[in-house]
Amino acid sequence: MVLRIGGLASGMDIDSLVEQLMTAERVPLDKLNQKKTYTEWQRDDYREMNTLLLSLDTLLSDGLQKQSTFIKKTINSSNSDALSVKNVTSTTDFSGSIEIEKLATAASIRSNGATAITDSTATLRSAGITDTKLTISAIDANGVMSSKDIEITDTDTMDSLVAKINQQSGVTAFFDPTSKQISFTAKNTGAVADGREIILSGDQDGTAGSLLTKLNVASDNTGTNGTAGSNAKFTYNGITTERSSNTFRINGVELTLKQVTEAGKPITFSSTADVDSIYDSVKGFVDKYNEIIEKISDKIGETKYRDYTPLTDAQKEEMTEDEIKKWEEKAKSGTLKNDQILSNVLNRMRSSLGSIVNTGGAFSRLSDIGITTTNNYLEGGKLVIDEDKLKEAITADPNSVYKLFQNSSATGTADQGFAQKVRANLKVAMDDIKTKAGSSSSVNNTFTLGKLLNQYSSRISDFEDRLTTIENRYWARFTAMETAINKANSQSGYLTSMFSQ
Repeated sequence: MVLRIGGLASGMDIDSLVEQLMTAERVPLDKLNQKKTYTEWQRDDYREMNTLLLSLDTLLSDGLQKQSTFIKKTINSSNSDALSVKNVTSTTDFSGSIEIEKLATAASIRSNGATAITDSTATLRSAGITDTKLTISAIDANGVMSSKDIEITDTDTMDSLVAKINQQSGVTAFFDPTSKQISFTAKNTGAVADGREIILSGDQDGTAGSLLTKLNVASDNTGTNGTAGSNAKFTYNGITTERSSNTFRINGVELTLKQVTEAGKPITFSSTADVDSIYDSVKGFVDKYNEIIEKISDKIGETKYRDYTPLTDAQKEEMTEDEIKKWEEKAKSGTLKNDQILSNVLNRMRSSLGSIVNTGGAFSRLSDIGITTTNNYLEGGKLVIDEDKLKEAITADPNSVYKLFQNSSATGTADQGFAQKVRANLKVAMDDIKTKAGSSSSVNNTFTLGKLLNQYSSRISDFEDRLTTIENRYWARFTAMETAINKANSQSGYLTSMFSQ
């Protein structure tokens, strides 16, 4: 610690003198801090561009690259109350007729009168039940039997056992605390060959402690207190057939039977492409693409104001908030001017969207479906849509429109769909940006600008240590001067007093 004497002997404002001297010494440090700040701005702008590119990548992966986007159908049915029709995977329009003779039902078993359970919250052991396992076999969604073992512990109650059954098995159990009865209903509809769609068994069957005995329940649904499951029976396009469920698929179309129809009066249905929905998806891509083209073009074309450098703390103290805001708007401008990464991704995307895709379908260029590049070169290659032509293409062959964006090729990228090509271009750019500017979760030593920021931080820290040494040296010199003046003054006073005697 340097002893500091602030001008008591000399009458000089030593604090101000040292401050002024240190202001000059700090100039190189201010420049380092300004370079660091500018690099941080550049890093953040790169990351903002990466977020923008990612938004287009996500839109493509969730939209134009999914066939479901292009197979959306508008379905007409002569009786939607009796039949629900939904397209799932059909790429072509469909039509048909169906006459519903019988709906599928679920099997069930109910207790034959009251059970031995008087309190559903008491343990099963208190009711004399000694089973440690209940095996439940029930018809599954595929129309075949599937088994599940349910563990019965010493602490289980009727309520907790019902909860286990409902959660773990293929049946739904219900215990009525008022009538003290229980029922089991298969979760899936349909019938099996022997008519036993629910089979129950415990490990203590045949003993006084049997769960089924205490519940007064038969071992399957074929008895007096059981109901058999049944298949749905219908005639589809002239062919009479059955299904175990009321909801099933035929040729990629999901049908749900809801009511039996009058004999001889089948339901007719047909589909057409949902043109408006598909159009909106394509337009969403074009709008997002144009937004990104504009923002990137603006960013790499920003004016760089070289006279406007990041403000130091001292400079900010002398300015108003409005002045600081206006200054920093210009200081931040041009951080990515003429950036090669961004320029390259624009050029690659424009080139990709102007290429030919050999899909084997009706369309091979975007212009075939009414999407072209604007004639105004100042707009940087934005896309424009001929709405009528695009909707006409969607109506004629929506699957060919899908292939135009998502065509796959085993021979290379030449015949890949436009969505795949654009995403490949985006990936290159995003990887390059991440290498240079990292992401919000990156540590500095893993990307180029981060390493540069670390260098600036290290140099700033070293320079601050150097400034501390310089400031201490200044104070040491001024303190020595003050000490000398003070000593001279003391000697002068002593001599004066001696001569005055």
